Amino acid sequence: MHPRRPDGFDGLGYRGVGRDEMGPGSRPFGSGSELGSWVTSPPDIPGSRNLHWGEKTPPYGAGTPLGGAGPNEEANLGAGGPGAEQLNRFAGFGIGLASLFTENVLAHPCIVLRRQCQVNYHARNYHLTPFTVVNIMYCINKTQGPRALWKGMGSTFIVQGITLGTEGIISEFTPLPRELSHKWNLKQIGGHLLLKGLTHVIAMPFYSASLIETVQSEIIRDNPGILDCVKEGIGRVVGLGVPHSKRLLPLMVLTFPTALHGVLHYIISSIVQKLVLVFLKRDNSHNLPSESSTSVQSMLDAYFPELIASFAASLCADVMLYPLETVLHRLHIQGTRTIIDNTDLGYEVLPINTQYEGMKDCINTIKREEGMQGFYKGFGAVIVQYTLHVAVLQLTKIIYSTLLQNVS
Repeated sequence: MHPRRPDGFDGLGYRGVGRDEMGPGSRPFGSGSELGSWVTSPPDIPGSRNLHWGEKTPPYGAGTPLGGAGPNEEANLGAGGPGAEQLNRFAGFGIGLASLFTENVLAHPCIVLRRQCQVNYHARNYHLTPFTVVNIMYCINKTQGPRALWKGMGSTFIVQGITLGTEGIISEFTPLPRELSHKWNLKQIGGHLLLKGLTHVIAMPFYSASLIETVQSEIIRDNPGILDCVKEGIGRVVGLGVPHSKRLLPLMVLTFPTALHGVLHYIISSIVQKLVLVFLKRDNSHNLPSESSTSVQSMLDAYFPELIASFAASLCADVMLYPLETVLHRLHIQGTRTIIDNTDLGYEVLPINTQYEGMKDCINTIKREEGMQGFYKGFGAVIVQYTLHVAVLQLTKIIYSTLLQNVS
């Protein structure tokens, strides 16, 4: 049997004619326009979408087609070399990864203390500033150890996974859209918001179990398993599991405030994110790198618009909905026999014995007994959390700037 290869086949240089017969207009296989069809992009996480020099982040317009070279690609390769090109490809990936790590892991102690302050109706110190928050975090860490500020982190990831999975399943088997199209209308928006509300309602019992794990004092807390959050959530739905007091509110009472908080948080964050992206687009439209530009700062600035917009959106939503979140957490924790740390001292424990009848009664009681500032207990932890987030993003940016300058 003879091989079915043409006589002119010569490895990657084959173009249908012999290698010696290639015309003047022919070019080898490794040319830029054809090599692009064989190149794949790294994973798409926030901050990593502008991986090739000459491409734009999606909010700034359509990116350069994968098969074509950007207008500045040759200049960049000539100035920085292969090392700089490789570093540019993964700069956004690293920055986005640092942002996700800060938001979900490094900020968890702030979330723990923030929730403990919100449900502590005994507290006389409201911790409205970051200075008192840092002090009480130090006291808790000193008396109970580091685990006291990292409790419940696994359950928060489980709740996020349940929320994302539920949203995907509902959108797959119902006409409710998971994403809004460019030609959206009021009906599509209503269906999209309904999907968000249903997702939060279905994840509600697991959210309650996760909340208990994050605020329960480490002094009397057993070592929970990773899936205890799921077990407790299912037990709350079917009425089994750990016995609760008669003050435990039914899930039907918690449905409206939970869905309201989730939908409002999504609306506010989406609007703020769009506005910030529009502002950044207008502000940077005159500062895009030219063909001869080799500025490292311009290269790194291309990775940050989405991260900045996402950061601002989350911050605005958390600040605007903080009073509603305080009410929501108190309703979820009532009647669960939870014992929390004393956020005034840091070395004692307190029981939760509230008797709210619902959302309206909780709002009126907080306003009457604790004042308007009672809705903002633990707000200093939010300041610490987002200050830490900004610091990590800036540190990551400085590190990549230094590396790129050394390579170039």
